[in-house]
Amino acid sequence: MSGTLTLVATPIGNLSDMSQRAIDTLGSVTVVCCEDTRRTGLLLQHLGLSGKKYVVINEHTEHDACEHVVALLLDDNDVALVSDAGTPGISDPGERLVKAALNAGINVSAIPGPPPPSRTPWT
Repeated sequence: MSGTLTLVATPIGNLSDMSQRAIDTLGSVTVVCCEDTRRTGLLLQHLGLSGKKYVVINEHTEHDACEHVVALLLDDNDVALVSDAGTPGISDPGERLVKAALNAGINVSAIPGPPPPSRTPWT
């Protein structure tokens, strides 16, 4: 049995734009993988989610951190991956982690960011 790696979209501006599903996921995971603990720490503090364990995933740590995080996932821990702003994606640190998790047969899911503001159609 293994945990789930969840890619969680974070706000690109207003921290209050976090979806409830994203907040619930960040609150329930064992570890949060992030580019910068200071930036992610401010977000989690804003959300009232203190005391989380972090694993830094950036261009300098990604290779070594992947092995550690995959081991946590294989040990049935749920892990969230966030970027500094927006949805973790192809060019963000963490791409290697997603590939390693998939190669290990670990479930990977994603939580999208907030929907765009509603627009009034042209008449």
